[in-house]
Amino acid sequence: MAAQKPRAHRVGEEIKKEVSQILQNEIKDPRLTGFLSVTQVEVTNDLGYARIFVSIYGTEEEKQLTLKALESALGFIRSETGKRIRLRHVPEISFQLDESIEYGAHISEILKDLKEKEGKGEDSD
Repeated sequence: MAAQKPRAHRVGEEIKKEVSQILQNEIKDPRLTGFLSVTQVEVTNDLGYARIFVSIYGTEEEKQLTLKALESALGFIRSETGKRIRLRHVPEISFQLDESIEYGAHISEILKDLKEKEGKGEDSD
């Protein structure tokens, strides 16, 4: 996606805030398992589309169930967002899984293991 204009960025931040609140307080779908958070929202410069990145902590099965629940609640989420944000046209919303937090935790774990092995190697000398 090309660089966002300032207005698209502001709208994206507002959508992020509102969708986070909607997911936390309004959606009561039992498929929303694990820890779910909105990490980023990218809005096209014409404000027609918004790609919402979500981080889901859980098993692969829980992630897929949560994404399906989000897809089925898409209409409700979009209409609620429209009520909370004053826009002439509410962007079409799509959800995408953001693996960056999990990836970062994995890298941290690898570095921690390497540091422990390095420490043990020095002790045996």
